[in-house]
Amino acid sequence: MHRPGSPRKATAPQTASALPIAALLAGNIALAFGPWFVRLADVGPVAAGFWRIALAAPILVALAFAGQKRPFAPARGLWPAIALGGIAFAADLASWHVGILQTTLANATLFGNSATLMYPIYGFLVARMWPTRTQGLALALAAAGAGLLLGRSFQLSPKHLAGDLLCLLAGTLYTVYFVLMGKAREVVAPLPALALSTLASLLPLLVAALVAGERFWPQHWGILIGLALASQVVGQGLIIYAIGHLSPLVVGIALLSQPIVAGAVGWIAYGERLGPAELSGAVLVAIALVLVRSGGPRVASEAGEAKPA
Repeated sequence: MHRPGSPRKATAPQTASALPIAALLAGNIALAFGPWFVRLADVGPVAAGFWRIALAAPILVALAFAGQKRPFAPARGLWPAIALGGIAFAADLASWHVGILQTTLANATLFGNSATLMYPIYGFLVARMWPTRTQGLALALAAAGAGLLLGRSFQLSPKHLAGDLLCLLAGTLYTVYFVLMGKAREVVAPLPALALSTLASLLPLLVAALVAGERFWPQHWGILIGLALASQVVGQGLIIYAIGHLSPLVVGIALLSQPIVAGAVGWIAYGERLGPAELSGAVLVAIALVLVRSGGPRVASEAGEAKPA
């Protein structure tokens, strides 16, 4: 706990090198193609989430063992956190995929990426990773950019209420997943951590897909294989690596790159043109990503010593 009588703040050594930043952005770019794959899949939305996990799980486990002899040994004592992280991620996928079909894409993007705000708040209030002035400015620019990206088409109506709530739930569960996997990443390497959380999400998604009564077995596997590789193996793999090195603020702001890439995909694939407001928002988010790289988060500590990131 931080003693009231010791209000000192120390600047933590920043491990946010170019590699974790690049991994974080590349992971978000890969994840931005996920909704497109889900739309193209010939199975139900929750079933698509299950096949994303089921097809990726053996690959991740094999990669984990390829990297070290006993990849899961450091996870002892962290099984509850990793299991809960997998369950939270399964619930996130299920609720977001269903919500997409019941609201506008703009609303789904806004609420589904609410971890953009929730995860930095966790960093501020719980992890005590206070932003520098530059990072505070970056957060403000990111918020303005998000508003421009989504504000023109954002709308609330009774017709979309159920979908909006499901997507907001998904964003909240995604934040829980980040928090739990961040704790696991303190002692577990990226691939083993992701492999374990992926395995933990298999059964919940299978049950949810069967209970929903969706079309479960695909006739065309290519789309689902692409979804598994792009979203789970590459996308989540790079993000799990990054959250072991970056502050919640950096991770949260970087999530805003997903709507930008998704908007570009929609423009190319479906002719969903981006107007001046959306393009201006993308520029603000890009500036925020550059600014947030400057300096390290301020971490409150009892004795004025910097805590590791």
